Amino acid sequence: MRLVNAPEASMRVSRAQAEHNRARVIDTASHLFRERGLNGIGVADLMKAAGLTHGGFYRQFDSKEDLVVAACRHSVAQSREAWSKVLTKAANSRLAALVRFYLSRSHRDQPGVGCPFAALGPDAARAGNAVREAFAEGIEQRVAMLGELLRSRDAGTRRKQAIAMLSTMVGALLLSRAAGDEALSREILDAAADELITGHTAAPDTGTHP
Repeated sequence: MRLVNAPEASMRVSRAQAEHNRARVIDTASHLFRERGLNGIGVADLMKAAGLTHGGFYRQFDSKEDLVVAACRHSVAQSREAWSKVLTKAANSRLAALVRFYLSRSHRDQPGVGCPFAALGPDAARAGNAVREAFAEGIEQRVAMLGELLRSRDAGTRRKQAIAMLSTMVGALLLSRAAGDEALSREILDAAADELITGHTAAPDTGTHP
């Protein structure tokens, strides 16, 4: 049996800890960026929120932009997982369940754990190519997921409908957060949800999801 000397074991522990720390920073940044915007919090406060020192940042990331890209990809993945869970648990119409989940007051009130497109769309539009590429990949994923829930046999038609649906959902959520009046905010969410659910014919529920 090969014996592992102390320095080698220590190096492995250090690498594991470094990976853990990096993941913690990315997860924290993903939450805070969605909550405050990409320019709403600096590196020092991000590291503090993650329970780490400011000095350790550049051992994990080349720059804040490097972290922004990683955090955006993480938030896109978290959002996709949330969609998948809703579709798996849906008792009846998966399309209606997903729309109601997305256009809910709970989602509206928790941007830090919600959709990155609504929370960071304006910031991403002004960001570098890597951030926009991460968003483009996420948008394509959501369009595909929505397309699977629609009845039309024509793939091109389903894609158009899915893009329109996603655009309406993101736009309605963004407007509901921007509205300073609670009644108007709820009206926006409910009107968009009702229109999407009644305006599109869902595919038969096969018990599977994308």
